[in-house]
Amino acid sequence: MWNYSEKVKDHFFNPRNAKVVENANAVGDVGSLSCGDALRLMLKVNPQTDVIEDAGFQTFGCGSAIASSSALTEMIIGHTLAEASKVTNQDIAKYLDGLPAEKMHCSVMGQEALHVAIAQFRGETIEQHEQEEGALVCRCFAVDEGMITRAVRTNHLTTLAEVVNYTKAGGACASCHEKIEALLAKIKMEDEQPEVATGKATTTAETHPEIVVANKQDQKTLAAVAKVVEKLRPSLQADGGDIELVGVRGNEVAVMLSGNCQGCMMTDMTLGWLSQQLMEQLGHYYRLVNVAMEPSAQTA
Repeated sequence: MWNYSEKVKDHFFNPRNAKVVENANAVGDVGSLSCGDALRLMLKVNPQTDVIEDAGFQTFGCGSAIASSSALTEMIIGHTLAEASKVTNQDIAKYLDGLPAEKMHCSVMGQEALHVAIAQFRGETIEQHEQEEGALVCRCFAVDEGMITRAVRTNHLTTLAEVVNYTKAGGACASCHEKIEALLAKIKMEDEQPEVATGKATTTAETHPEIVVANKQDQKTLAAVAKVVEKLRPSLQADGGDIELVGVRGNEVAVMLSGNCQGCMMTDMTLGWLSQQLMEQLGHYYRLVNVAMEPSAQTA
């Protein structure tokens, strides 16, 4: 028997915002009824301020799915889309005082629905959510490669059993186990690339050519990432933080966070949000590395 926290029980027996939101202008659908889990997240976003004024959900799933969806709506109402997009499945589980390992896929489903809803509001297409030919890994639960990859990197998963717990992929007929293990090996190989080369903190390669990059492709990536970082800085500055781009090598992007973005759990949340934004806007996954600020810069 799984051990559920009092908060999980409360949100299951007394779910918040289990409703259809009238005039919702952002909707995120994930999962499917035929697969045993489905979630529709509905948001009413103020188009002038980007503040989520109301949120509701409909879900077909277990008690943990209901509790995770309920908790998610409580966490994002009253916040801007930029703030909400930083919420990860780990944050949902922590809000509920933990979930059994076998039920972590419920929190992942909530995070996925949120990102789909935000993308829809912005008129963006999240490539990794599309069920393209060859992208589907687990047919029993309709889990694609993108969802597994995000879950693995967000939660630092290393085993097949962990992937099953966090995504349900491979939890039925087991025919996709070999694919999942191959994907885990691929992700591990990509993430074990040499550490990113860093130089003086900067926001563009043009103004600071002393940045060390590995090759021409990294130089091209650096320029593209710099444009996205500049677009995101106002959101961080509005919350009392800031970011500077340091360097790029392969799929790693080094940044320097400062102000309210530096330290405590907000650092990981901010890095996760930045990684998601880069993936959505550039179409590729990048691992964010926060470079410690030099003493001279701290006292400047």
